[in-house]
Amino acid sequence: MEDSEKKAPSVIERYFTRWYRTDLKGKVCEDHCILQHSNRICVITLAESHPILQNGRKIKNINYQISDGCSRLKNKVSGKSKRGGQFLTEFAPLCRITCTDEQEYTIYSCIRGRLLEVNEAIMNKPDLLLERPSTEGYIAVILPKFEESKSITEGLLTREQYEEVIVKRNQQEEPC
Repeated sequence: MEDSEKKAPSVIERYFTRWYRTDLKGKVCEDHCILQHSNRICVITLAESHPILQNGRKIKNINYQISDGCSRLKNKVSGKSKRGGQFLTEFAPLCRITCTDEQEYTIYSCIRGRLLEVNEAIMNKPDLLLERPSTEGYIAVILPKFEESKSITEGLLTREQYEEVIVKRNQQEEPC
């Protein structure tokens, strides 16, 4: 392929670094992807290997109501410093996704920081999550504390490390 025919990198490839957390909370294959922008903002998405994105699954419901007293939809931020956003720990649930086969998955924040927004569009059009998980189908946007922005990737996998995990899984007798 000539240089002039090479495909230009996507916005995600150009401006975001992909990080991964695999087997979240001990659940095999429930992998999450964190897209980290150079301005610290992190977009939480499903990793390509997540069961929701496998075997032609369909989504029945996406629920940001975590408990009786906690709804991610009630998150309100204001001002330049994004005051008022819910503070999340790395294992804070963001939403629960139920598939048409009644399998339910909890999606976690994966990093510590302030919740800036949740993607309400996927509630009305869940296929966005299936068709474009890294762009219009994202789960949430989180802003890590400035002093933690360098350390939030500790414990996360790089793209190469994630791909190694996938290769190892595929070599097992029962991959995801």
